[in-house]
Amino acid sequence: YPVPVAQDLRPRLSTCGMVVRGNVGLSVAGDRDAGDTVRDANVTAVAALANILKSSLGPQGLDKMLVDDMGDVTITNDGATILKQLEVEHPAAKVLVELSNLQDQEVGDGTTSVVIIAAELLKRANDLVKCHIHPTSVIAGYRLAMKESVKFIQQNLAVKVESLGVETLTQVARTSLASKLLGAEQDFFCQMVVDAMQSVKTTGSDGKPKFPVGQVNIVKSHGRGAMESQLLANGYCMQIGRAAQGMPTRVSPAKIALIDFNLQKFKMAMGVNVEVSDPKELEMLRQKEMDITKEKIGKLISAGCNVVFCSKGIDDLALKYFVEAGAIAVRRVDKADMKRLAKVTGAKVQVTFSTLDGEEKFDPACLGHADEVVEERVGDNDHIFVKGCKASRASTILLRGANEFMLEEMDRSLHDALCAVGRTLESNSVVAGGGAVETAVSIYLEDFARTLGSREQLAIAEFAEALLTIPKTLALNAACDSIELVAKLRAHHFKAQTTAGDSQDFKHYGLDLMNGKVRNSLSAGVLEPMVSKLKSFKFATEAAITILRIDDLIKLAPEQDGQQQ
Repeated sequence: YPVPVAQDLRPRLSTCGMVVRGNVGLSVAGDRDAGDTVRDANVTAVAALANILKSSLGPQGLDKMLVDDMGDVTITNDGATILKQLEVEHPAAKVLVELSNLQDQEVGDGTTSVVIIAAELLKRANDLVKCHIHPTSVIAGYRLAMKESVKFIQQNLAVKVESLGVETLTQVARTSLASKLLGAEQDFFCQMVVDAMQSVKTTGSDGKPKFPVGQVNIVKSHGRGAMESQLLANGYCMQIGRAAQGMPTRVSPAKIALIDFNLQKFKMAMGVNVEVSDPKELEMLRQKEMDITKEKIGKLISAGCNVVFCSKGIDDLALKYFVEAGAIAVRRVDKADMKRLAKVTGAKVQVTFSTLDGEEKFDPACLGHADEVVEERVGDNDHIFVKGCKASRASTILLRGANEFMLEEMDRSLHDALCAVGRTLESNSVVAGGGAVETAVSIYLEDFARTLGSREQLAIAEFAEALLTIPKTLALNAACDSIELVAKLRAHHFKAQTTAGDSQDFKHYGLDLMNGKVRNSLSAGVLEPMVSKLKSFKFATEAAITILRIDDLIKLAPEQDGQQQ
């Protein structure tokens, strides 16, 4: 029998969002959305973000022009850059922005495709939830599908670099550059990218080879065309000139000192007063101030130093001593350049010459070494080149372009290509591009889903369908018939997974967007690092799951001055 409840004790929701129980009130100052309303809003926001990026995917993708509140213009088709420039306010859409940044940091390439896959997964998950399948079942299915996808790629689709020949790295770089501004000059730049990455090879603490992208310095200079760009192998370049014209333009061999303090006429600290009774002593005081700086420079010169990079200022008095010694001095060097120079030349950045005994001393062991340091004029600016670095290898790519927009986009394009080549060298595995991996995994997951007798079957089938959004978008951006091309692609991959023999080559079939047909991407040289695909699937799945788990959104209202909430 129902127990009678006193009328005044029943909880009721007032119009002001306050839950009242008896005479005790609990107030939430803000708006609350729950259930389907939240999921629909999240899916709408994420889909809107993905639709912005869709038309920039692939070799036939288009660029976006972004203008910020200061009027600065950015022209790019790089997914991570586009999302960074957008001021996204929706909390679910911010997850996708962070997802794209994560892909950019971890892999460097594939930032657009990871967002498109995540948005499609979320959209299909929301449709399943509307069909009364619990989000927990969908999440479990997605996680299972992701694990099976990764396992399938590693066992069946990955190809070792050694088995493909020496052109593999060039083809990886070419595939990455094909969708960028440098697509027209990809043959010239892809070889430059490969040479730059191979020149910075180091060995990690675990004994495995490492290819740090940060060791490749990219310097941009206006003027001439992109084909005038050049690679400085085992060298470092900075857009900065000598501090005085009387200094030599070339020093060989170079002994380099890195200074992180002012080389200027010594001045007394604030608040220090010196009382002088004799005018002669005043002149001696001024002379001593000059001698302090002269002694510091003398210690550098006597240690054998003939090149000085200073992150602070060097005044005319100090420059005179460097000119007389025939040394090169460069002032106002960027801190990031100082750190890189220390790494590649073996020099130690000196913050002070003071020792524990209260004396000033410069240790020659703190000097860095290079074959030569030379100043050359490139375009409208002077550049300092440090060639033949002794401590560790570094390389510099000097980019030439018509304007700032073009140079910035060239920089982003080369960064993606460098990351792709570096990941390929480290993982030693590649996969076929052109939508081949997504289609093969989709066919495999459809068959795998039918082996399950639980509700996860539906989620895995939707996961498989969501992956096809990549080849469909690639075909649409190339003005091809996406339905026909994807159908052909699926037929080839189904044959590869169900029959043995010659049809095994079909598993590497992808889209040929130039001619509007399917082809063997492996033999055509359309290759991507395996790590890029694995990370892309993992990150997209985790992002979709993160947003799908949300079923309640509470937005707190800002506090109003002079009112108690």
